Amino acid sequence: MLTEHDVEALMSARHVDPFGVLGMHVQDGALWVNALVPGAQHVEVLDRGKGGVVAALVRIGSSDVFSARMGRRRKPFDYVLRLVGPDASMAQVREDPFRFGLVLEHTDVWLLAEGRHLRPYACLGAHPGVWSGSDGTRFAVWAPNARRVSVVGDFNAWDGRVHPMRLRRECGVWEIFVPGVGRGALYKFEILTHGDERLLKSDPYAFRAELRPATASIVHGLVAVPAVDSGRAHRNAQDRPMCIYEVHLGSWRRIDGWRWLGYRELANTLVPYVRDQGFTHLELLPVSEHPFDGSWGYQPLGLFAPTARHGTPEDFQYLVEAAPAAGLGVIVDWVPAHFPSDAHGLARFDGTCLYEHADVREGLHPDWNTLIYNFGRAEVSNFLCANAMFWLERFGVDGLRVDAVASMLYRDYSRRDGEWIPNRHGGRENLEAVAFLRRLNHVIGVECPGAVTIAEESTAFPGVTRPPSDDLQGGGLGFHYKWNMGWMHDTLAYMSRAPVYRRHHHNDMTFGMIYAFHEHFILALSHDEVVHGKGSLLRRMPGDDWQRFANLRTYFGFMYGHPGKKLVFMGGEFGQEHEWRADGELDWFLLENPLHAGVQRLVRDLNRVCTAHAALYRLDAQDRGFEWIVGDDAGNSVFAFLRLADAEDGVIVLCNMTPVPRDGYRIGVPPARAWEVLINTDDPVYGGSAYPLDAGEIEARAWNGREHSMRINLPPLACVMLKASRESSGPDAALPGGRSI
Repeated sequence: MLTEHDVEALMSARHVDPFGVLGMHVQDGALWVNALVPGAQHVEVLDRGKGGVVAALVRIGSSDVFSARMGRRRKPFDYVLRLVGPDASMAQVREDPFRFGLVLEHTDVWLLAEGRHLRPYACLGAHPGVWSGSDGTRFAVWAPNARRVSVVGDFNAWDGRVHPMRLRRECGVWEIFVPGVGRGALYKFEILTHGDERLLKSDPYAFRAELRPATASIVHGLVAVPAVDSGRAHRNAQDRPMCIYEVHLGSWRRIDGWRWLGYRELANTLVPYVRDQGFTHLELLPVSEHPFDGSWGYQPLGLFAPTARHGTPEDFQYLVEAAPAAGLGVIVDWVPAHFPSDAHGLARFDGTCLYEHADVREGLHPDWNTLIYNFGRAEVSNFLCANAMFWLERFGVDGLRVDAVASMLYRDYSRRDGEWIPNRHGGRENLEAVAFLRRLNHVIGVECPGAVTIAEESTAFPGVTRPPSDDLQGGGLGFHYKWNMGWMHDTLAYMSRAPVYRRHHHNDMTFGMIYAFHEHFILALSHDEVVHGKGSLLRRMPGDDWQRFANLRTYFGFMYGHPGKKLVFMGGEFGQEHEWRADGELDWFLLENPLHAGVQRLVRDLNRVCTAHAALYRLDAQDRGFEWIVGDDAGNSVFAFLRLADAEDGVIVLCNMTPVPRDGYRIGVPPARAWEVLINTDDPVYGGSAYPLDAGEIEARAWNGREHSMRINLPPLACVMLKASRESSGPDAALPGGRSI
């Protein structure tokens, strides 16, 4: 039955149809079994049902290919192979992988071919389990332009001849069921290109991977689907408070200064800390498997595998489940914009530019020297959409912060003239990326209600947080929130200046209100602001030690009073001195210093005040929730504004951005009997100077366009939040949790 060409092609792992010749076949009325078994001396066929030897296979020449006719049998039967090696006493019975039929269901094949399979990870990759009555693992990988694909691993001595796969031509997916392979097995795909090049690739859909620098995928299987968290939609609603603590898991804390905390250790330490600090959400820098520590996870290759640096997928699920139990949401940083060119990854996956663009003007990112996904290819767009769904459904995270959206939206992003290709209309917008993002947000909205997506988008692209639409001019991208990069840049520039010069840059603090309600914004003091020589937030504040801490406290007060959800990167909450170092841990010893401990207490109190008072969050994205009281006093560097919520008392936010106290400063106020002090960043419990706030009686005297006004002492470099007191009838009464002035 086997020709000389078949044998030669099998031995060189170049046969175009190994399932057509290996295994059991009927030819001319006779039943044959052919097997390729490197290392075997003798091979016998056993009847699985009846037992006993049916036939001994004959080696063909000097090859590792064995073949024989099954005597007088004409009908196929269940069989196993008994292999005898050099030591006859070490015989073993083994299933023949080539006796098993098709792996992919017909529906899966066509959904994959059309690029509209919502959960391709359920059929692609490695899935251990029972198939046709046998234990093993189903493998499937998309490589439509490959000449041959084999699954190799520690179960076949990494020999590409042993388990060549079957091509499903309708969708370009190669598949095989390998009996006897279970959880924990190491594997890769060996790909023979049409240029006769052999590539060894990790599985794009692997659920677990080796710890770097090793690069093999690990057979693991899907984690169980967690119960739907009924609180997710409520936590993430736009009329709810959102105070986010952003964390790099590898450098938040370490054991003995060097060992990473595992996911379960983080569940028992990080989650309680974030809860006790009053944050509502925990945001994790990318946790997908990545080869290079220095990328902080932003150059991932194993998009479906939580990094092995901290444990197993089940360990990660334990961490995620611990958060809502503590009242916290979990947001995962997600990177669909680009991927690194490591040889074991997606680059030239089947010998062609499969996931990326072939033209470097579209496919190479000039800033990061990474490859850009081909968003216009249905299978690639589907791969990314499915990955987003995977984290939301399989691990139950609350949302995804989508990295580098601006680089996706523009074809000329960070490129000079002649280095980019216009779209079909001659413009600079990446229409394929726009369509992908709209589809992504639509699918998440339909399939994962209550989950949110957050765009890191640094331009003025219109409608980032409007509902998705096919109309490029009027439709939105469908994100729920967008990082306010302009606010961060302007306000940090202002706060970094010496107070004597701030009067000349007053608009840096007010300009954000011009566009504050164009999108649903998050005010982010993220990891990007404390790296690459920028210094920590504290180091960017001017003046001596007292002024630096006072400036930072005032800045946090201004931020929490300003419209928009809040985000603080780890270490900022206690005034980390040094720039963030991903290869170490935060300087927790600083908390022995009362000034650092004071900043930490302030951030905790700001989180609690923000979440307790609807005026500070409910109308974050609506202009009726904000009114300027004093926005033009550049000479004194004072800002005052009113935050409002329907049927709720307002909150006044006052900021003095100089070290000069402003005694008897008059502001227009809504009518009220008294005002409760919610926050005073100059309070000595935070490390402040305890400058007296003494306020006068509320007068029926017009000021700042209001019928009533009052005078108040503004402490130096301080932010004060006041709330109208309903119950007090005089300036000396106090409410629980605060005091009246």
